[in-house]
Amino acid sequence: MSETATVGAPAPRRLRLPSFSVQVLLGLALGVVLGLVARELGPAADGNPNWLTSTLDTVGGLFVDLLRAAVIPLIFTAIVASIANLRNVTNAARLAGQTLLWFAITALIAVGIGIALGLILQPGEHTSVTQDQAAEPGRTGDWWAFLTSLVPTNFLALTANTSIDPESGAAATSLSFNVLQFVVVSAAIGIAALKLGEKAEPFLAFNRAALSIVQKVLWWIIRLAPIGTIGLLGYAVADYGWDAIGSLGRFTVAIYVGLALVLFVVYPILLRAHGLNPVKFFSGAWPAIQLGFVSRSSIGTLPVTEQVTERNLGVSRSYASFAVPFGSTTKMDGCAAIYPAIAAIFVAQFFGLDLSVSDYLLIVLVSVVGSAATAGTTGATVMLTLTLSTLGLPLAGVGLLLAVDPILDMGRTAVNVAGQALVPTIVAKREGLLDLEIYNSDRRGDVFADGGEERPAELATA
Repeated sequence: MSETATVGAPAPRRLRLPSFSVQVLLGLALGVVLGLVARELGPAADGNPNWLTSTLDTVGGLFVDLLRAAVIPLIFTAIVASIANLRNVTNAARLAGQTLLWFAITALIAVGIGIALGLILQPGEHTSVTQDQAAEPGRTGDWWAFLTSLVPTNFLALTANTSIDPESGAAATSLSFNVLQFVVVSAAIGIAALKLGEKAEPFLAFNRAALSIVQKVLWWIIRLAPIGTIGLLGYAVADYGWDAIGSLGRFTVAIYVGLALVLFVVYPILLRAHGLNPVKFFSGAWPAIQLGFVSRSSIGTLPVTEQVTERNLGVSRSYASFAVPFGSTTKMDGCAAIYPAIAAIFVAQFFGLDLSVSDYLLIVLVSVVGSAATAGTTGATVMLTLTLSTLGLPLAGVGLLLAVDPILDMGRTAVNVAGQALVPTIVAKREGLLDLEIYNSDRRGDVFADGGEERPAELATA
């Protein structure tokens, strides 16, 4: 009985999927195409959205819901772990101070660019939108409300909202987390654990394990980003179309020009000033920037941002594990600097109100100091209402801009995430905590691999 020799036989070829970055780009393209098709189909016979629009809305909505479900446990475990990790860092107070200082410096530059673009392009005087087209802003805010909202009303920062159906009279209560209050609770627990030292070690060990579990689950959700991209972008195109963008065309252009200037001019200049190659930074940070653009959530992108900051950019893990989670809740050059500056000038111009020098200084102050109001997940609407309230401008202006907010939020979040990787890189370079060999190396390993484990596959570059 003979045996067929198999030594040296070629291994069966397996289907090789495109890299994750390419998958997301394909999702973006397919989302635009399906959105245009859905818009051409028009509404259904009963006046409701057609089947394709509804499907895109459902797919995108489910992806966002999955991200939101992971946000609360991620915020708690990441903030507690990041604060506790300060005990492993030499000169922790100095590092924290340097991080805050560079957060403020980059925010100051970004808001300055926003004010300049608002004055040059004058978006509020070149718009076809009218006041009766404004959507209901749904919220108000001022500095006092912002400060009092920092105080948690309960341990879990839960808020309840009860609504009554006018037809049936039935009452329905929904629970939601106040993210900003939850950040305060998490930070307080992290500081207490840091102060307790060895007594808190069992709790911190449990928290580290919980963080690893949450990040593993979030990695699985992130793998669905190409599908979520199709739904999110497709629905945005189908629902808003180019009409809304056209009516606020100059405002949209002003925002994206400002975002581009910060991302591709200011950040590279800062990197060059510190002897770092901007191309290497963008090739390393690109997976996080791209995912931020798709997910529109700095917190949801946190695991990827932290991963690329450590593995691609060479920031020491002990410092990155503090700076990146901290930045994901407070470092918002897109949402808290460029956008509120241009939007406030738009509202003032639209309603024919003049802004004084002191008003512009207030815009700067709110943008640099108040970025924590965005809290990584609440978007720029809260920040805008805070800015308008501080300046005494009509809050109805928020409703004027809601039509294009999802489209703007993609670019805003991408810049936010880039800044959250940039500042730790700069501070690490200044403090001797940056591995330049890693920073300047070829990008290897798939940052989107399960759990961030090393894989021999190429990492997509910019």
